[in-house]
Amino acid sequence: MYKLRDDLALIQTVDFFTPIVDDPYTFGQVAVANSLSDVYAMGGVPVTAMNIICFPINTMEISILREILLGGLDKMREAGVLLVGGHSVEDNELKYGLSVTGTVHPDRVLLNRGARAGDALILTKPLGTGIINTALKGNLAGGELVDKSIRCMARLNRTAADLMTQFPTVHACTDVTGFGLLGHASEMIEGSDVGMAIHASSVPVFSEIKEFVEMGIIPGGLNRNRKFRMHMVNVASTCPAWLVDVFFDPQTSGGLLISLPLKDGAELVRRMHESGIPEAAVIGEVIPEPKGKIVVA
Repeated sequence: MYKLRDDLALIQTVDFFTPIVDDPYTFGQVAVANSLSDVYAMGGVPVTAMNIICFPINTMEISILREILLGGLDKMREAGVLLVGGHSVEDNELKYGLSVTGTVHPDRVLLNRGARAGDALILTKPLGTGIINTALKGNLAGGELVDKSIRCMARLNRTAADLMTQFPTVHACTDVTGFGLLGHASEMIEGSDVGMAIHASSVPVFSEIKEFVEMGIIPGGLNRNRKFRMHMVNVASTCPAWLVDVFFDPQTSGGLLISLPLKDGAELVRRMHESGIPEAAVIGEVIPEPKGKIVVA
């Protein structure tokens, strides 16, 4: 973030990745939705973007590149973002994403730290897209489940962010992406004087993935996330093991994790449901003890 004047600051972010779906147009949509999320998570409004593309021009049809860029452009138009340029390089591995510039009032910037004891924790999208993408690579995920996952990943966090910024009491926010729910939640409380309690049964997940997890069909990033952050997590014996895995699942274009006072949390979730975000849920709360730990029960 860069402060320009007392009432205006810039947010600049960049994100790109390799395809997680087969359809190039859909890949463009998901990549753009993912790239814009960091601006939404900071309470900002994305304004302009530049394409970042790595493309194997000698081994892949140029029509694939056109479809990726068209999908991305259509998603930018949906978000009200202006594409102002970009850069491409020849690469053996296809990659696509955006460099995004957004605006925010300096006094209204939201960070992934600052949660306070007594806050409710709200999650706006279901978990499990990393597991579904892994199952898809093994031709194990059904078409209906894959379609649900794609719709979730391609959905902008714009509406959720617009509603969130109507509550000046929001203390912290982050988007749940590659580190998984528990990884990003750990960042929110690491080195702080508060902890978190996650109510496992309240967390929205794609219920169909239970079988995949129990079969061991999980992305490698899930294991890395768990190894890195498990020392900060206390899991009650009543919490199913497969759910703990899901909570570490690396998400692509995941939802927002929002911390705000409990009384406002219920109202925010109600407004989200009315605005077409049915999965939004209060999944836990910020607690004074144990400090720097997440209790999952």
